[in-house]
Amino acid sequence: MDILLTLIGFVFMLVGIIGSFLPVLPGPPLSWVGLLLLHLTNTVDTNWVFLGITLLIALLVFALDYIIPAMGTKKFGGSKYGMIGTTIGLLVAIIFPVLGPLGIIIWPFVGALVGELLNKSDSKTAMRAAFGSLLGFLTGTFIKFLVAVIYLGFFISTVWEHKSSLFSF
Repeated sequence: MDILLTLIGFVFMLVGIIGSFLPVLPGPPLSWVGLLLLHLTNTVDTNWVFLGITLLIALLVFALDYIIPAMGTKKFGGSKYGMIGTTIGLLVAIIFPVLGPLGIIIWPFVGALVGELLNKSDSKTAMRAAFGSLLGFLTGTFIKFLVAVIYLGFFISTVWEHKSSLFSF
């Protein structure tokens, strides 16, 4: 049972990292579920303080993911159209990875620009707002990714520490 919980926990860790980039998946909370599953094994002692702190961080980052892009958009004079365009651009980058890793930056910017141009007639204002939308989006994504990777580090470290007990047959 410990091996199954560890494997399912690892899958949650990976989905949490993917969720850092996909707006439809809550990355850090999913990574936290992976930590919880690992701590529910018979081998790893359940550290409720650690789990409580990491849960609070995951929920805080989840909440900030809605606030940070809006702040970036507002600061640079953007609109909801720019934020929606950024999200559509990200989905295009993921579904059609033509530009490789660079597409994660280019397509959300293009999406934000198109969204702002649909909303505003002035291209200079639209460019500035698109930059703000993209900056807010990238900041939120980076924070989610960082937390998910740190949680993966905790997970791997704990598995490594208990490897002989977790994987003994």
